[in-house]
Amino acid sequence: MTEDAAQEQEGLEPQGEARALRVVLLSGVSGSGKSIALNSLEDAGYYCVDNLPSQLLDDLLRVARQAGYRRLAVAMDARGGEGLTLLPALVRQLRRQCELQFIYLDCSTETLLQRFSETRRAHPLTARLGDKARGAPGRPAAASAPALIEAIELERELLAPVAGLGLHIDTSGLRPAQLRAWVRQAVQLRASRITLLFESFAFKHGVALDADFVFDVRMLPNPHYDPMLRPLSGRDAPVADFLRAQPAVMRMLGDIRDFLSTWLPAMAEDQRSYVVVAIGCTGGQHRSVFLAEELGSHFSTQHSVLVRHRELDATGAQRPPGA
Repeated sequence: MTEDAAQEQEGLEPQGEARALRVVLLSGVSGSGKSIALNSLEDAGYYCVDNLPSQLLDDLLRVARQAGYRRLAVAMDARGGEGLTLLPALVRQLRRQCELQFIYLDCSTETLLQRFSETRRAHPLTARLGDKARGAPGRPAAASAPALIEAIELERELLAPVAGLGLHIDTSGLRPAQLRAWVRQAVQLRASRITLLFESFAFKHGVALDADFVFDVRMLPNPHYDPMLRPLSGRDAPVADFLRAQPAVMRMLGDIRDFLSTWLPAMAEDQRSYVVVAIGCTGGQHRSVFLAEELGSHFSTQHSVLVRHRELDATGAQRPPGA
């Protein structure tokens, strides 16, 4: 391995190259998978810092530039205290100085309760709730369910000002491997004024929490009732051919496409960085997957685009739009 290649792997700036510092800011609720996401970025060559107070971000960036780092990932959340209120202004400032991406991880309260129960770890904010949420001195214990819910709600309130600063990912039903893939896919996007994320999901497993727009396509003809198509997905040619032959499906596709084409310029003018479009059908396998793929392929010529399928197996869900 050459010296430049070694530096590239460590996130350092190769000698003789002057590239802008690339920064990923990661935030979200405790238990949503920030550690998994940060580890994924570290594996991708980012120099990673966890639990950094907002007041120290400028100092960290200065040191990173002086040290020659090219890629930096920083996790900042409610553990940073009152400094979190500074983050929106810092993000606006940084977007003028470097290539910046902001990723916010969210999760349903039900899933968070299950995760904290399984790990037996105390919520970082339980100490603020009084003695009833604490364990024995020196041995933090898992909080009771009511105290844990209170801590989760307090954290959501503290994080509300930063939740809309960038890409919003709901990790409720995600496996660790799928979250790692989604995060790495997100940071590989080319620079763009606005990023579109098309997500298919199943209504029977709940509406996507991270959506800006939700389209219900359960009224469309369903390939599930064809025994030959049932085991396939909307990414497979036989299912796609079946759906393209349905006038109602193509009308729905055109309506969604026209709606987004009409309003995306206004959202970009409103300084929106990410727009999440969720498309739901009954099982999240055929109709919603097909429409998400078609929309992703169409808009990928004009914008940065991500396509993800919440209900599909993680190993097959991350092909580029139109693949």
